[in-house]
Amino acid sequence: MTTTTTTTATTTTDPTRTAAEERLRRWRLVLGGDSADGTGHQLTGQDAGMDGALTALYGGEKSSGSPRNGRNTDRSAGLGASAPSVARWLGDIRTYFPTSVVQVMQRDAIERLGLSALLLEPEMLDAVEADVHLVGTLLSLNKAMPETTKETARAVVRKVVEDLEKRLATRTRATLTGALDRSARIHRPRHRDIDWDRTIRANLKNYLPEQGTIVPERLIGYGRASQSVKKEVVLCIDQSGSMAASVVYASVFGAVLASMRSIQTRLVVFDTAVVDLTDQLDDPVDVLFGTQLGGGTDINRALAYCQSQITRPADTVVVLISDLYEGGIRNEMLKRVAAMKASGVQFVTLLALSDEGAPAYDRDHAAALAALGAPAFACTPDLFPEVMAAAIEKRPLPIPDAG
Repeated sequence: MTTTTTTTATTTTDPTRTAAEERLRRWRLVLGGDSADGTGHQLTGQDAGMDGALTALYGGEKSSGSPRNGRNTDRSAGLGASAPSVARWLGDIRTYFPTSVVQVMQRDAIERLGLSALLLEPEMLDAVEADVHLVGTLLSLNKAMPETTKETARAVVRKVVEDLEKRLATRTRATLTGALDRSARIHRPRHRDIDWDRTIRANLKNYLPEQGTIVPERLIGYGRASQSVKKEVVLCIDQSGSMAASVVYASVFGAVLASMRSIQTRLVVFDTAVVDLTDQLDDPVDVLFGTQLGGGTDINRALAYCQSQITRPADTVVVLISDLYEGGIRNEMLKRVAAMKASGVQFVTLLALSDEGAPAYDRDHAAALAALGAPAFACTPDLFPEVMAAAIEKRPLPIPDAG
């Protein structure tokens, strides 16, 4: 009911209706038109179509009826198990509702009506509105996907990945380049490496008013951070089913970090096994199709592998992205984190890397990590560059307010 209310609130108001008529119309869409709704309002045209689309998903009992063009307004309707019927419904909701609402309705349809299997058909993928959650669903179906569908699925995933890269890449590179430069600041720079803004501010006391100039006694500049690897980053990603959105975002960020010559990036995914996907980081779509969502979790084994790959602890940031439900050896996991931190590694624990906030997670393990100086928190994609910059500069992490 909540989703239905949010959805119908986006519909366009007809200026010819009175306020009372508009109020009845909206209540009719929300309540669904059962005999007990009490509105007495009849829907026509686009309103009937919207009501049919909502009925098919939120109307209760399922049937094989199609909501096409509002013909199906009986509140016992449903999408059924027919791919053409569902494809038509997907087309309808894209006509009636904005993209953000369409994505919510798609997720609800997959969860409420068990339509995951229909996504294995190419015509279905052509009809959906692609988003991070749909990518997660496709990845969970990867092993069952027939060859005829895989290319269509890859195209859907690539579109989402490219959109995310456009949104996230520029700011991430700029933020981390600044952090790397600040960590490499020098006071005897070459002329082309001088930071003129900081140099001028540092020498304001040497201003000569009669000459209208400043004598730069002290030069401030940056080292050539782009010419060599300054930091190493290890992304260690839990690929259990609840972490689907985090896997998508982490893969995109991994590709962005790998494109920066000053950062050596390693990407490791795990369930009860550990897979190193570093050699695929030039294409995050390949990374995503190299994951296998679902299964158990062995964080200790994953951290053991990551620990074995660290060659410069003081210049390394390890980012564990997991809900911390450990199926391996808990005490060993904590000992590894403590050992890495003691060696100089900056250790970051993210319960999620998504826009949805923290999922269910193991609070005992989170508290134990916090006691080791590695607090666990959920991180949005927009905050991630700032978290990484703080880790690179070895300053306190910008942990969001849990409230």
